[in-house]
Amino acid sequence: MANFGDFQLEVYLAGLSGQLPDHPFSWPELEARARDTLEPALWDYVAGGAGSERTQSDNVEAFHRWGIVPRMFAGAAQRDLSVELFGTRLPAPVFMCPIGVVGVMTEDQHGDVAAARAAAETGVPLVGSTLMQDPLEDVAAALGDTPGFFQLYTPNDRDLAESLMRRAEAAGYRAIVVTLDTWTLGWRPRDLRRATMPQLQGHCLANYSSDPVFRAKLEKPPEEDPGAVVGAWAMTFGDPTLSWRDLEWLRGLTELPLVLKGICHPDDVRRARDGGVDGVYCSNHGGRQAGSAPALDFLPAVVEAADGMPVLFDSGVRTGVDIVKALALGATAVGIGRPYGYGAVVGGTAGVVHVLRSLLAEADLTMALNGYATLAELTPDILTRVG
Repeated sequence: MANFGDFQLEVYLAGLSGQLPDHPFSWPELEARARDTLEPALWDYVAGGAGSERTQSDNVEAFHRWGIVPRMFAGAAQRDLSVELFGTRLPAPVFMCPIGVVGVMTEDQHGDVAAARAAAETGVPLVGSTLMQDPLEDVAAALGDTPGFFQLYTPNDRDLAESLMRRAEAAGYRAIVVTLDTWTLGWRPRDLRRATMPQLQGHCLANYSSDPVFRAKLEKPPEEDPGAVVGAWAMTFGDPTLSWRDLEWLRGLTELPLVLKGICHPDDVRRARDGGVDGVYCSNHGGRQAGSAPALDFLPAVVEAADGMPVLFDSGVRTGVDIVKALALGATAVGIGRPYGYGAVVGGTAGVVHVLRSLLAEADLTMALNGYATLAELTPDILTRVG
């Protein structure tokens, strides 16, 4: 039985014939390579965050406050990282977070499809963003047998919200992930300094321009008047009135599992559970939208309030060790954001596959060498506070 950690053996064996890896293994090198590749305005949009960007760095630092307690003579030569999520057995408790501009982060400007192909190759699910460079149907077709989830930025046009969800159902996505913390843009100084954002330049709006409800808003077809698409999108993107009273409406739009993203307080978890959702997604948007405490600090209380309901988690995950720590604190599955996005920058599908396999290998070997063979063994008891 193969382990994810066997990836390193492939690398070493290839080295015997002089074949060196094309892509970086360390986070700092991956980040530097991506920064050198992207044009500056897009780099600032992707790498930047809210305000002082302290929440971004705090998200990363929060993982360093925990250490894993090793156990020996554990017989962990074979590991099982598989997990059940929304009725599907996944090979590992890892998924790709929605990245609203991954579509333009690859050389060919089809980064959403590149990520979907990486999902097909690795078995790691993709949460595809509403903000895609290619229509959601094309992205779903590239997923192969790997599940895909559709992330919804709820527009202020309810017919459009329903249309997007119905399209996701028809395309074969396995769950709907509703993002709650982005009904307007956060204060992002890097983007403000450049006075630009990709969507206002017409990028990553394919799910709007291909939607019949959205197209009906336009006087001309999108192909004839791209500027009108941008204007209509800007007027439609977010619904500032959305509140708990609208959860029943959202729940009624789809029979797919419904997940609420941005849930960080136990009271919100309980309201979501009582409202019939199938999972919550603990995240502070990677520190991009608003300043907050580190997302990892919220996770234990969210898990306790979820009372067995699946809890997805992201924000600050940079290594396989981080994945293990988040799982030990109760996450059902852990989201990878910037690392796979930067993999897309440096190598398209191959770059994303490389990053995912590297993170899975490191997580697997971290479990093995610390004496943990299954996810059931990853409990808070295996962690200790450090520093």
